[in-house]
Amino acid sequence: MVEDKNVKKGKFRQSFTLLSMGLASIVLFGMLLCFGAVDIPLSAVITALRGGNPDSTESIIVLQSRLPMAVAALISGSALSVSGLLLQTTFRNPLAGPSLLGVSSGASLGVALIMLGASSIGLHIASDMWMAITGALIGAGAVIILLLLFSSVLKNPVMLLIAGVMISYLASSVISLLNFFAPSEDVKSFVVWGLGTLTAVRLDTLPLFALPPLLCIGASLLLVKPLNALLLGERYASSMGFSMTRLRTTLLLLSGLLTALVTAFCGPIGFIGLIVPHIARMATATSNHEVLIPATILCGAAMMLLCALCTVIPSAAGVMPINVVTPIFGVPVILYIILRRHKLNYFN
Repeated sequence: MVEDKNVKKGKFRQSFTLLSMGLASIVLFGMLLCFGAVDIPLSAVITALRGGNPDSTESIIVLQSRLPMAVAALISGSALSVSGLLLQTTFRNPLAGPSLLGVSSGASLGVALIMLGASSIGLHIASDMWMAITGALIGAGAVIILLLLFSSVLKNPVMLLIAGVMISYLASSVISLLNFFAPSEDVKSFVVWGLGTLTAVRLDTLPLFALPPLLCIGASLLLVKPLNALLLGERYASSMGFSMTRLRTTLLLLSGLLTALVTAFCGPIGFIGLIVPHIARMATATSNHEVLIPATILCGAAMMLLCALCTVIPSAAGVMPINVVTPIFGVPVILYIILRRHKLNYFN
């Protein structure tokens, strides 16, 4: 009887948490549409979304600027958070995150190479969004391929994690070298891109940005059983009939694609993929991925929307880079995890 009560209490907590995160995402999404350099009443926002007064200034601001930014925040937060969750489960490491395996650094290296290569032949395309996206995808894709090759050779997940860290260091070193020789205006453009921004996603590019991450997130929902088995160790997962090589490759590919797609459009965004899975675990009090993945999706969306809202509130300074805000929320969570590590036995 006591066990039944505990189960019911746990399910109620999980349902309440999912509902709360969903409502928080909706409220923050609406606030992001209303607040900014020009405050727009909610009624005017609703009118703009319905298609009324399409030529009005308020409708143009909402549809051309704030709506793409809000959707970009919602999708990028969910994508990075799911990527972090997959990596933490794969490596059974609470401090594993999307930037740890070098995918973000690879994307940054791709952008740096595009900018420097163009400058060397007299072209200045550092501000060209499509060139930056192309470079980021190529760089991130190269790192993903390297990681997949390493995963077929390195059976130990710790060794694979170390290989990813080394790739990240190598990419960062090459980026520093390129920045040293690059013209100052290109260095400035690259630094601005590296600070992360959600304003690069426009209304016409929104479908291209949104669809691939949504497909990858949907694919992660189909991996609940192998992820739960992996929590109990690789031997247990293998005894359940899951091929560890195939599973690790799938998880690396999904997490890498999620990170690469977001980084290509928005730049390398830190902390979200690292902290949100922990917040979702603590809020739901479970490591069951059937609950944890939806909680991570909703929590990631809410967290990124909150960070995006913080970047537009001080409207006199314009829209701040997203990486100015994420450490404010990320560092306290990481410190809490480190200090309470012995009580947060997610992977034991």
